[in-house]
Amino acid sequence: MTKNETSSRVGFPGAAATASLEQRDGSQSNGRTMAQGEIGFVGLGHMGTAMAANLASAGRRVIAYVRRPEQQGKLVALGLKPTLNIADLFECEIVISMLPDDDAVREIVFGREAVGLDGLAQGLRSGAVHLSMSTISTAAATELASEHAVNGQGYVAAPVFGNPDAAKARQLYIVAAGAPADVERCRPLLGSLGQRTFVVGNDPAQANLIKLLGNVMTATTLRCSAKSSR
Repeated sequence: MTKNETSSRVGFPGAAATASLEQRDGSQSNGRTMAQGEIGFVGLGHMGTAMAANLASAGRRVIAYVRRPEQQGKLVALGLKPTLNIADLFECEIVISMLPDDDAVREIVFGREAVGLDGLAQGLRSGAVHLSMSTISTAAATELASEHAVNGQGYVAAPVFGNPDAAKARQLYIVAAGAPADVERCRPLLGSLGQRTFVVGNDPAQANLIKLLGNVMTATTLRCSAKSSR
């Protein structure tokens, strides 16, 4: 599949997406140098904290963005580098988000002008990759992938199957989709987070669709089991 064919499947502007792919080599762009090896992390709830801690224990330098100062001590104890300033993530090679819903991820990507919060799309350098591990809608995944492509950045959707205990034990199952070069760059991180990664295509929305369908199947099975046990 050509670059333009890949971009057309997720609604990317062809020229912008092509330029994005060509710039994803970790080199200097617009006078800025990517911090090689540094990983940003947004979304330090129970799942996110366990995942970020696993990356740190695997030898990764993880900058963890939080909004509440009282969280910082716990994160330092886990080997993370906490920050209250999202701009500290902007030079990272890859930024992972593990957020609860569409609105939370959109805010991190697009920012909030009213409170002076810059987003990843505006702040990340060309060539960086946003690895979105949140369970979000396919529409949101397509929108976010397109915005990152316009800014010369990569976007990989990699939602997970599992709970916080599975996250701590690195037993998550991960479904990933995105431009092949970007997925390959994320593979070492995914290997530190889960027991198996399934790559399902070039369109990030495909990964989120599979996760949502999986959730529906699980809910249906539990409901049927509950009825049969009555």
